[in-house]
Amino acid sequence: MSDLLSIGASGVRAYQTALTAVGENIANVGTDGYSRRSVTMQEISPAAGLAANKVTAGSGVMVLGIARATDVYASAAVRSATADLSRTTTGVTWLNRIEGAMTGDQVQTRLTAFFTAARTLSAEPTSPALRATMLETARSTATAFTATDSAFGQIDADFDGQARQAARDLSSLATSLVRVNDGLGRTQPGSAAAAQLADQRDQILTQMSALSDITSTTDELGRATVRLGDRAGPILAGTDTTGAVTYQRGADGSVSFQVALNGQISDFVPTGGAIAGMLDGAERINVARGSFNQLAKSFVDTVNGLQAGGQDLAGATGTAMFGLKAGTAQMSLLLTDGSKIAAAKGNQGSRNADNLAALESVRGSVGFEGKLTQIVTDNATTLKQRQTVADAQSAIRDGAKASLSAASGVTLDSEAVTLMRFQQAYSATSRVIQAARETFQSILELR
Repeated sequence: MSDLLSIGASGVRAYQTALTAVGENIANVGTDGYSRRSVTMQEISPAAGLAANKVTAGSGVMVLGIARATDVYASAAVRSATADLSRTTTGVTWLNRIEGAMTGDQVQTRLTAFFTAARTLSAEPTSPALRATMLETARSTATAFTATDSAFGQIDADFDGQARQAARDLSSLATSLVRVNDGLGRTQPGSAAAAQLADQRDQILTQMSALSDITSTTDELGRATVRLGDRAGPILAGTDTTGAVTYQRGADGSVSFQVALNGQISDFVPTGGAIAGMLDGAERINVARGSFNQLAKSFVDTVNGLQAGGQDLAGATGTAMFGLKAGTAQMSLLLTDGSKIAAAKGNQGSRNADNLAALESVRGSVGFEGKLTQIVTDNATTLKQRQTVADAQSAIRDGAKASLSAASGVTLDSEAVTLMRFQQAYSATSRVIQAARETFQSILELR
C-alpha cells in the first residue's frame, strides 16, 4: 500500500513541478531574454534504490532538474549580429552630426556671397555702399566659420561624454556578470534559480556585444568568462574577477579605450559594437574637422595676402581682413571700415580693382567652395553607404534573433498542449493516491 501511495505522491510532486515550469513559460511569452523551461523526469526503479536521493525506495517518478532550452550557436550569432549592427548605427550617428555641423551654418552660402560682393565691388571700387556690403559679407563668412568650428567643438564634447558613458556601461555589465557568475556557483545546477541566472547571464552578454564584440566561454556551472574582441583579447570579466574600462582623448585629438584588470592596463580596439562605431566616428570627425580647419586657414591666408599686396581707398597698404585662431576655424573680422578693403593693385589708384580681380582668380584656382562641397559630399557618400549596410545588418540581426527564438523561445500553442498533458497526468496521479486511500480505508473497515 505504501508503494501505491509513494507512486502517486512522486507523480503529483513531479507533475506539479512540470506545471509550474509550463506556467512560467506562458507568463513569459514575448519576454526578451527568457528561455523556455522544461522538466526532466526519470522513472524510480526499486532495483536502483533511492537512498542517495533521501527518498523512500519504491516505484514512481522523480524530477532530475529543470532544463533550459538554448542554442549556443544561435546565441553567438545574435551577439555577433548585434555587435555589427551597433557599430554601424553608432557610426551613422556621428556621420549625421558631421553633416549637420558642415551644413547648418551655411558656410558655403556665406563664402559665395563674399566672393560675389567682391566681384560686384570690382566694377565700382570707390562705392562706399558696395564696400560696406563686402565688409558685411566678410563678417557673415567669419561668423559662419566660427559657428561651424563651435559645432565641431560640441560634437567632440558630446562624443567624450558618450564614450565615457559607454566605458562605464561596459564596466557595469562586467560587474553584473561576475555577480551572476557568483550566483551560478552557489546555485544547484538544474534548478529554477540556475535557469533564471543563466537567462540573466545571456542577457548581459548580449548587452555587452552591443558595446563591443566579445568572446565568451562557460564552465560546467555556466559561469562565463568574457574577452574583448577575439580569444586573444583582454579579459573583461571572469568567474570572480572584473575589469574596468576607461576612455581617453589625447592632446592630438585621438581617442582610445583601455581595460584594467588586476593592475594591468590593456588597450583594445574592438571590431564591433558601439565603441567600435565611436572609434570610426572619431576618425571621421577628425578628418572632416581637419579638412575644414585647413580650408579656413587657406581662405584667411589668401585674403590677407592679397590685402597686404594691395592698397585701400585712401592709397594706404592694405591690412589683414581676417584673424584666425591657430589650429581652429575660429575666424574674426579685423576690418571695421569698408574703405580699408584693398581693392587696388600696387600704386594704380583708388579706381583700380586688380586686387579684387586677383581674388576672383584665386577663388577659381584654389576652389574654396569646391573643397567645402567635397568635404560635405564625401561625408554624405559614406553616410549613405553606412545606412545601406545598417539596413542589411538589421535584417541579419532580426533573422538571428528569430532563429534563437525558434530554438529557445516560448510558443503558446505548444505550451497549451504541454499544459493539458501535464494536467491530465497530474489528475491521474492524484487518482492513484485517492485509490490507495480508498483501498487502505476498505482494509481498515474489515471486521
